[in-house]
Amino acid sequence: MSADAVIGVDLGGTNVRAGRVEAGRLVELRSAKVHSRGGEQDVLEDMFGVIDPLLTKKVAGIGAGVPSVIDVKAGIVYDVQNIRSWKRVPLKATLEERYHLPVYINNDANCFAAGEKYFGKAKPYDQAVGLIMGTGLGAGVIANGRLFSGANCGAGEFGMLPYRDRNFEAYASGQFFERVYGVSGGDLYERVQKGEAKARRIFLEFGAHVGEAIKAICYAVDPEIIVLGGSVSRAFRFFRAAMWERFRTFAYSITKERLKIEVSDTENVAILGAAALYYDARVE
Repeated sequence: MSADAVIGVDLGGTNVRAGRVEAGRLVELRSAKVHSRGGEQDVLEDMFGVIDPLLTKKVAGIGAGVPSVIDVKAGIVYDVQNIRSWKRVPLKATLEERYHLPVYINNDANCFAAGEKYFGKAKPYDQAVGLIMGTGLGAGVIANGRLFSGANCGAGEFGMLPYRDRNFEAYASGQFFERVYGVSGGDLYERVQKGEAKARRIFLEFGAHVGEAIKAICYAVDPEIIVLGGSVSRAFRFFRAAMWERFRTFAYSITKERLKIEVSDTENVAILGAAALYYDARVE
């Protein structure tokens, strides 16, 4: 990873956060509310408001993570989640015109994977997956030491793979608890921590589905490590055993012996991952 200072931006439907990374550390952080019901320019101004104070002569580039469909080469974002006015925004061109710096744009799941590769638990590995388990199931793929986004930024959409009567996202994310048992993952997590037997059984059932999703990921991209993130990953200790039990049915013994699955502990990984887009683009 180069020593260049980089600004990473994490745009969400409620807040926009940005940080300056220097020498592999987040040295300054800014955050602001997003005018999610405002116009396209209103949200851009929110973004400018957190980037501007972070600029120094040392800054060599900007990376931004956006929860949307993205044309990575052109840097255009489409139909951003929870920001109605952002239907088609040429974000890369807009930021480059304002700041006269190279800008890299990707989705939030890919930024998570890049953050883990350059700053977190995937750092020692060339083949990795960052799997976000929240209200959905998203992932980013590290292949041969670099982020792999695919032709249309669709690589790693394992949650969309068909599974049972739906897809993996319906069974291996927070959707499972609401859809099958009518309870939020957060409420169930509180109950299982208090020792409730029913909550423990539900997490074991959930873990079996996660194990099937892990098998599909391994058949597709054969990672050395899968790093879990997102709100549901906090409950890992309650579904870990069932997940591994189901994964034992995987066809290839060497994968079963070598695969590592860990939970992210990287603070501000979304911002770091956005900054990592710059570093990743410079890997030869």
